[in-house]
Amino acid sequence: MTPASSSPDRAAVLATLLEAEAVRFGDFTLAAGETSDVYVDVKRAWPDPDRLDVLARALAEQVGETDRIGGMELGAVPLVVATALRVRKPYVVLRKAAKEHGTRQAFEGEIRPGDRVLLVEDVSTTGGSIARSVEIVRAAGGVVDRALVIVDREGGATERLAAIGVRLTALLTFSELRRARR
Repeated sequence: MTPASSSPDRAAVLATLLEAEAVRFGDFTLAAGETSDVYVDVKRAWPDPDRLDVLARALAEQVGETDRIGGMELGAVPLVVATALRVRKPYVVLRKAAKEHGTRQAFEGEIRPGDRVLLVEDVSTTGGSIARSVEIVRAAGGVVDRALVIVDREGGATERLAAIGVRLTALLTFSELRRARR
């Protein structure tokens, strides 16, 4: 593991994912139905405090100017919370579907009009989940122009998000994961 006093580099993030067996090589069918020779499940890394800390420190280095950190349930939640604690920013958890009862909110936390919200996600492929998160934040009056992910599967997310005014930054790319297989 990388010492807590230094910022993890790409190699440390990759090592953390590989140690957690969050990157697997083989033949996999993804949620969208396509097949892949690499499967990424960052959720295998975040239950371990040391591994989550490596990911949160790497994300925290990329936060920059923002009012809040946000992310979609489930995969982003530990990353959002751990990163928010590191940079001492409030956070918001976005729901995949608004609650069917009570206030019927699409998120937990506060988004004030004009708040700059940095979105965090575990993995992006087409950018659909992040685009949905952008819609939720913007509908609440927040401003989103950046998103951070642990792994960009390079499946069009960068272009899709750019089309709605959001810049995607990835700690690792799918190409880097493939190279790790060799």
